[in-house]
Amino acid sequence: MSTTPDLTTAAWRTSSYSNGDGGDCVEIADNLPGIVPVRDSKAGPGGPAITFATGHWASFVAALGDGSL
Repeated sequence: MSTTPDLTTAAWRTSSYSNGDGGDCVEIADNLPGIVPVRDSKAGPGGPAITFATGHWASFVAALGDGSL
């Protein structure tokens, strides 16, 4: 049994905080049930991604937004 999530249907989007010249870009895909994969766009489409449970990702984003990190 594989524990690697299938990301073939991931709809990747670049973070709105990434710069526009192709550097320092973080991409996420928020269309998959239960997980949010995150990757560095410089690694290319076949590059590695880390995944977060949707609840953990939501907590992380909320903490960034309220300045608690």
